[in-house]
Amino acid sequence: MKYTPIGTTDLMASRIIAGCMRIDKVSEADADRFIHTALDLGINLFDHADVYGSTAGACEKLFGRLVTPSMRDQMILQTKCGVIKGRPAYDFSKEHILQSVDESLQRLHTDHVELLLLHRPDTLADPAEIAEAFEILHKSGKVQAFGVSNQNTWQMELLKKYCHFSIQVNQLQAGIAHPHIFATGQSVNSDRYFAPDRDGGVLPYCRLHDITIQAWSPFQTGFFGGVFFDREKYPSLNQALDRIAETHSSTPTAIATAWLLRHPADLQVLSGTMKPERLTEMCQATEITLTRDEWYELLNEGLKLFPGGTK
Repeated sequence: MKYTPIGTTDLMASRIIAGCMRIDKVSEADADRFIHTALDLGINLFDHADVYGSTAGACEKLFGRLVTPSMRDQMILQTKCGVIKGRPAYDFSKEHILQSVDESLQRLHTDHVELLLLHRPDTLADPAEIAEAFEILHKSGKVQAFGVSNQNTWQMELLKKYCHFSIQVNQLQAGIAHPHIFATGQSVNSDRYFAPDRDGGVLPYCRLHDITIQAWSPFQTGFFGGVFFDREKYPSLNQALDRIAETHSSTPTAIATAWLLRHPADLQVLSGTMKPERLTEMCQATEITLTRDEWYELLNEGLKLFPGGTK
């Protein structure tokens, strides 16, 4: 496993993150095996959110029941708040943030989390309220550092105006079949599909401000459109993955992960799998360095999935 600093903090986190969004979908024995496998592989960052689970908080509750104090000492715990379960609504009010953190800590059986992320943007958010909540959480020792998810440059700038805590993380969807943060820069001064700057140059912004990008749903097509390892639907992409995997004596899963790790921004890759075997393949990617030709070949395969993406 390789590690990277989280933003400007002293946290050194694994390049692969164990995502726990689906941990309540497997048996308790399998969930326990998943956690232990992650730790054995060198993964130390575990990602949660207060809404994850068949009912809100179910994933945190199961995780907290399985993790012993000695296991917790090996972990960086990260949770998110702001999405309202079962409704298309968001809440970044001071009261909601503070209540959500207290409930997450209770479910996780811990007195603090290393990272708290604002889960997707809340259009009605008052950044001054968020700043107050962050101050209370940090002063009480309940949260060490803060981040966001799916926010563009100006949303982060607005928060920074009121909050003296640096944004350390931004979770963004990224992968070969969702290459938006890479393709925008690649399409400057052209009429390609990705030429319009839809996110305010979020990739170079995060690099300039030492914000660690965590790539979620790295194997998805679109927004939860299914993984791209389907050879019948995406033959050209999978042929390229198979060939490059053979070159590196590896697997398509490892190569698709290595594609993200190859970028000099030192992204982290957030897993969504509950299969220890696939998690192991993802971790193998930390030992693979794709060539420039391989990286750009896979980028172009991803661009082909969009209208005029390679024009």
